[in-house]
Amino acid sequence: MSFLEHIGYLETEGQEQARLAQSPEGSTNHYLSTLPITLADWPQDLLVELPWKPPRTTQPHRVVVVPLDYRPDSRPGRLDKEPLPRKRNSGAWSCAVVSSDHPSYPAGGYRIVVSAAEIARGRRIDLAGVLASPKPSPAMTTCKSTAGQSDGSGTPS
Repeated sequence: MSFLEHIGYLETEGQEQARLAQSPEGSTNHYLSTLPITLADWPQDLLVELPWKPPRTTQPHRVVVVPLDYRPDSRPGRLDKEPLPRKRNSGAWSCAVVSSDHPSYPAGGYRIVVSAAEIARGRRIDLAGVLASPKPSPAMTTCKSTAGQSDGSGTPS
């Protein structure tokens, strides 16, 4: 437990989980209350795979985003100060989709807004690890299969 949690300034993981669980069953927040927090650090500019698995979606999808701009929640009732304890993982992130198998969220600069609670329950993608173990693409497989049929001049026979 951090110092800010200990003095009651910031809600604990358990308090956040209980707050999210108060949302109606079937909602995204209720689903997120069942998942552990996996990203405790500030996620800006990281590659994050979102937890889009049933019951969050009808079928599992792999959607990887880069959180770009954070937007805090608006304060209720025009209060000058947020009530204590402050909400953990409140607000939302404007994200760029960089990889996706979901038909509604294409990769290549498509922007979506994702809650901070959902980002915190995502999985950080280590790009160095992904690049270190490349998967053979169909083009690589084709090159390998035609390499054995070469006449030695570098062109397939």
